[in-house]
Amino acid sequence: MPQAVRAILLFMVFLLACATARAGTLTQADLARRFPAPLMIGAKDAEIPVWPVFKQNATAVELVGYVFESIDLAPIAGFAGVPVNLLIAIDPKGTFIDVAVLSHHEPVFLDGLGEAPLFQFVAQYQGLSLKQSVSVGTQAPQGQAADSSRAYLDGVSKATASVRIINQSVLSAALKVSRKKLGFGAGRDPSQLGRIDMTRVDRMSPAQLIDAGLVRCIELGNRELEALYGRSAGAGLDAEALARPDALFIEVCVAWVSVPSVGRSLLQEASWNKLSARLDEGDHAFLVMSRGRFSVLGDDFIRGTVPERLVLQQDKLPVEMRDLDMAMMLAAPASLPSEHVDVFRVIGQAGLDPAGQLDFALRVTRDKGIVYPERIVREIALPYRLPPAYFSAPAAGDKTWRAAWSDRTGELILTVAALALLGAALAMQKRLTAGATMFAWFRRAFLLFTVVFIGYYAQGQLSIVNVTGLLQALLAGRSLEFFMYDPMTVVLWAFVLVSLAVWGRGTFCGWLCPFGALQELTGKLGRWCKLPQLRFHSRTDKRLKLLKYALLAAILASIVLAPALTDGLVEIEPFKTAITLGFDRSWPFVAYAASLLALSAVSYKFFCRYLCPFGAALALLGRLRLYDWIARRAECGTPCQTCRHACDYQAIAPTGKISYDECFQCMDCVVIHASETKCAPLIMERKRHRTIPISAAVNQ
Repeated sequence: MPQAVRAILLFMVFLLACATARAGTLTQADLARRFPAPLMIGAKDAEIPVWPVFKQNATAVELVGYVFESIDLAPIAGFAGVPVNLLIAIDPKGTFIDVAVLSHHEPVFLDGLGEAPLFQFVAQYQGLSLKQSVSVGTQAPQGQAADSSRAYLDGVSKATASVRIINQSVLSAALKVSRKKLGFGAGRDPSQLGRIDMTRVDRMSPAQLIDAGLVRCIELGNRELEALYGRSAGAGLDAEALARPDALFIEVCVAWVSVPSVGRSLLQEASWNKLSARLDEGDHAFLVMSRGRFSVLGDDFIRGTVPERLVLQQDKLPVEMRDLDMAMMLAAPASLPSEHVDVFRVIGQAGLDPAGQLDFALRVTRDKGIVYPERIVREIALPYRLPPAYFSAPAAGDKTWRAAWSDRTGELILTVAALALLGAALAMQKRLTAGATMFAWFRRAFLLFTVVFIGYYAQGQLSIVNVTGLLQALLAGRSLEFFMYDPMTVVLWAFVLVSLAVWGRGTFCGWLCPFGALQELTGKLGRWCKLPQLRFHSRTDKRLKLLKYALLAAILASIVLAPALTDGLVEIEPFKTAITLGFDRSWPFVAYAASLLALSAVSYKFFCRYLCPFGAALALLGRLRLYDWIARRAECGTPCQTCRHACDYQAIAPTGKISYDECFQCMDCVVIHASETKCAPLIMERKRHRTIPISAAVNQ
């Protein structure tokens, strides 16, 4: 690489190290225009960057909610390395008043799908609550509907990873405000949860379960109940409690029965199997056993619904429990209160955290009066905490990207298998290229797989945007976890980084780039159609190949000197148009991408060789490769020029030296090198061997 290009790139890296992150920019006046009268914007909070929103109601001023920018509280980087900045407004109960996009650099929404799908996505938050578990997907799971504990947002096709990041930003920022301003306690992200150890099964007696804290019990007599009402309006209203103060009011025990050690110890085998069949993955079940004159459910309770007398909270947020209407048979009924045995389910989407404390409460209500009775409620607290041995605590970096990985398990398995096949084939290049016909079919099949599966189906097109996003995030001191929302990108990058160290840039550019594969297939089609082929003189070719380095330098410089230009400069790549969006874009972009493909039919992979800034970045990284893996002979270049003339990438010098920076690992020269019918030195050597026996016979 020319020293001037190298110096430019090093200078760009130096400039990038000086960049700083941007924070929210809205002022009180800006917000006043967005929330006009009768609303009023208060002064910005000194402790946390939020503005209170008030409303004049007669002579009183009411708090309507809080408004804030997500970038101030949860600057989670998007795929350009820059966080999406959202304006979020929530009311004092944790309900979203509004969510709007202030700024973003998400490539798929910039001159791609357009911003309309993004705006439609964030509009779905209005009316949702932080008390709900919010999931992103194309639709609610079959047979399930949104309710008080869960909500489903319609995702955006071809932008699944981006909207997951946006959802993470909205929830994380709003939950931070809820902790400080709304009294929601810890307010953890629903994804930051412990996980039940479903493999551990300890058989224990009821007494051992109680001693271990796996079963929590409380016993309340009439005297203790009356004491709860003290001198309130509800005191003295229960005649039986007054008549029999030493009698039992209620004894109740609660057990986390979906924990295998608990369920298998408490329930008969048939009941355990029956319960397990009713629970979906991630669901929780609680067994409530009681006796006494007070019923946990009440005489008017409707089976299958949510109980009013027994409530559950975690971190001061209510968690909905629903009766499963199932008869449970205890393994040792005499050891625990078994007059009433009920089981309740908490769905996985509710975000119940096994690592946190559960606050059960039994509500006892007394009515005073006849026409308009006054209801006096007392709650009997029953805290429950699962011992640490029965769950795994959430990892420090646990985020909602885990869902992206689990949703794409099948795709990832197929991708890893394909990469393993490719790696093995390239490692055994002699066997791979032993038969020219077999190799040609293998390469065509893999290129077709790259285009169809990696490109269009799995959306695994690596891009210069990955590089700019990485640099922008590093410069701003942001986490790189945004990559984890796109597991295909992570898997491909892991393989590409290894292949760069072994073979150089050619493995990605020649085998795994969907647009590059599409160009190559187009070029082969052009030759099959006998279109005239354009091949530049070697001097012109070398100069044209410098263009991609200049484009790379311009893109890197723009990140620091003119960030607004970066989104436009990366459009030199047609990857988003041709692969990510499948040519479903405005006509100038479609015309550009189509023109490059048409050009590749007459000038072999023109864009890859001369214009691709991502290819330039990989070429620079590929200079660190460990091996010169293409075999050479002494005759290569002096005098044999067969491989040089056959190289469509013009990556072989007249001296026979391989320019690995420009090699796309097509393996054509490797096939020639191994062929006794194509390699000139081998042909000459074979001819010499044929003449030796004749000469020896004459001498004799």
